[in-house]
Amino acid sequence: MTGARPQQALLSRDTDLSRTESTRAVIEGMVDGLNDHRIADIGEFFSEGFGWHGNQGCGNKTGLREFQDNWQKPFQAAFGDKVCIDEARLYMGEWAAAFGRQEATHHGPFMGIAATGKRVTIRYMDFWKVVDGKIVDNWVMVDFPHVLAQLGRDVFNDEGWEAFDRGEKVPPAP
Repeated sequence: MTGARPQQALLSRDTDLSRTESTRAVIEGMVDGLNDHRIADIGEFFSEGFGWHGNQGCGNKTGLREFQDNWQKPFQAAFGDKVCIDEARLYMGEWAAAFGRQEATHHGPFMGIAATGKRVTIRYMDFWKVVDGKIVDNWVMVDFPHVLAQLGRDVFNDEGWEAFDRGEKVPPAP
């Protein structure tokens, strides 16, 4: 493609690289807090009005209270004995990113599925912006189709592109 292109990376273009270590400290403390299953005092790491921007199935939360009431509490009610394991973290100024997994036991209702007692892996990616020592924005992708598959529900009705990987489907000609 030639010609005009949309501007890229507008949110991180003017990042202050001198903030990298302070951002790292906030994120590492926050992940430890989540692994300790903290809810009531997690505001130590998040600004009061921060934005949590989730993929379909996760929803979007505005402010610390919505994050606590509409994400943390229901998530911990559905999945216990959980631990967060970041496979990689990247830091750049006010920005941080991670991908990894949570390992947890399904012990409460989740998307219409009653507790199964199964141990599941919950894959995710997180992107954070930290200002003045607090997370002000968090973009998150949680692989809920993978979690549901582990609980016996295939949301793609065996039409996912894994069928190409297994040789059950042939890609169309370009």
